[in-house]
Amino acid sequence: MSEKRLLLVCLAVLAIFRVSAVAQDEKNELTGIIGRTFISDRGIIGPNAPPVEAVIYSGKGLSFEINYTRRILVNPVFSISGEVPAMFNLDEKLNSGGPFVPKDYREIFVTPAVRANLFPTTAVSPWVSFGGGFGHFSENSQLIYDGGANPGKSTTSGVIQGGVGLDVRVLHRFFIRGEARDFWSGQPDFPLADTGKTRQHNYFVGGGLMWRF
Repeated sequence: MSEKRLLLVCLAVLAIFRVSAVAQDEKNELTGIIGRTFISDRGIIGPNAPPVEAVIYSGKGLSFEINYTRRILVNPVFSISGEVPAMFNLDEKLNSGGPFVPKDYREIFVTPAVRANLFPTTAVSPWVSFGGGFGHFSENSQLIYDGGANPGKSTTSGVIQGGVGLDVRVLHRFFIRGEARDFWSGQPDFPLADTGKTRQHNYFVGGGLMWRF
């Protein structure tokens, strides 16, 4: 190897270690995400099931996520972080074949997780996340269509969260983040609309800005 090539290799290695050292100093991340939550339609069973349109339809609620992350291990190939994503879907509209469900409800998920990034010291870094926590559902007091009293109650359940995403650097400490997460939770309380299920997938898809400090 010529002296010139050896010098270039040494400079490249030093640059990698320099970037890694800087990344080690920036151990905290704060992220804000806006997006939509997608919930599958569910069939209504039992004596209250209407003869037509025996289905609970969910809207695509405008949702927000706030996420704090602490990076634990960082090197040029991968990083391991602990994160706390908190997702807020504050207006999940509902529809069905009769006055069996509330007009809408709110859901909040807080799920501490472990996140693994690939190439965390570069400008583009994909990642995966897995964790668990809790979810809270708060229902409208009125049923759809007739405005009658909703017999359902607010509930809290355990939640398992899995997600994938991509971070793209736009400035030194600022990144654009796109992500998709599945919050697998219990269902809201629908005593007049039995679905035969106890859990539901809440797919949150969004994008936003991440600040590393």
